Amino acid sequence: MSLPKLELPRGRGRVREKFLVQFAKGILKVNQLATQRMTSRGWCYFLEGFNLVAKGDFDRIQKVFNECRKKGYIPIDLVAEDLKRAYIGIEIPEKETPEGCLRQWLVGAQTAEEYYTPDWWEGESFYIQMMVEKIDLVNMFQPVCAEYHIPIVNAGGWYDISERASAAKRFKEAEEKGLTPVILYCGDLDPYGQAISDFLLKNFWEIAGGTDWMPTDLVVDRFGLNYDFVVANNLTWIDNLESSSGRDMSLLNNRIVRNYIAQIGKRKCEANALMRADAREAGLRLCRDAIEKYLGKDALGRFEVKRERIRARLRDFRTRTGLDKTLQKALELIEGGNGDTHGGL
Repeated sequence: MSLPKLELPRGRGRVREKFLVQFAKGILKVNQLATQRMTSRGWCYFLEGFNLVAKGDFDRIQKVFNECRKKGYIPIDLVAEDLKRAYIGIEIPEKETPEGCLRQWLVGAQTAEEYYTPDWWEGESFYIQMMVEKIDLVNMFQPVCAEYHIPIVNAGGWYDISERASAAKRFKEAEEKGLTPVILYCGDLDPYGQAISDFLLKNFWEIAGGTDWMPTDLVVDRFGLNYDFVVANNLTWIDNLESSSGRDMSLLNNRIVRNYIAQIGKRKCEANALMRADAREAGLRLCRDAIEKYLGKDALGRFEVKRERIRARLRDFRTRTGLDKTLQKALELIEGGNGDTHGGL
């Protein structure tokens, strides 16, 4: 598919409306290459990954996105909701009657073993947590992390103190059980993104006094994006080192930038390139391989064994105590009672 030319709207009145319509058409065309919804900022990085926009235009692009959404030129839900701004406390009325709700709880009691959380890390050698640079990567990697029971967080460039403290608490508890703590990190391939492992370790040392945990044995593994992966999967290079503020990082005369340019050149690749349809599977494999580097390829099998032990234990308990029969009798009473279990109040 040929990429459209995206031109930021200008002018007023009908002139601006014409530009907005054309911009929206271009976005809808590029959306065919995306595999998931993204935040408005995520869209900026995604477009930059195709060299369609410059990082210095990000703030203007976000405003144009919102303008197009308000006017209906692009679907209002094309942009993923910012969880920091999402409503909480929303209560949705039950579609079931109270009797129907009771029935659901009793059915749940028959399969309670599927909701019980054992200590997945008992008998393991490593305890893993994952950090990524963009919220869109959280959305992409979370299903894989869930399979391996690994917490994942959006670091947002610079790691928040509260997030660090929360991670440090879990690492400390893991070390007390004899596990080696591991942070898996995925971010942009640019000077500071490549050097992030040094920053992360320093970040944890900075809060050691407040968390009473020394990250002496912490393993920081930056598994992406890396040069070989970008090349192997034909991800798009952005031929500049412009920051989100519009500053040219290549003009910074420091060791991090000099080393990066010597290795990679004056170019970068945003992690949002993994949102492309032709890169998604490779991105998910990258995530899974990083996890299995520490847990091994048989980790899911080991976790399933722990789940099956819980299943066997509760099956035996329900049979031995007669609880199975009691639950079934209660369900029959609800079905045979006067209460309607299938409609609203």
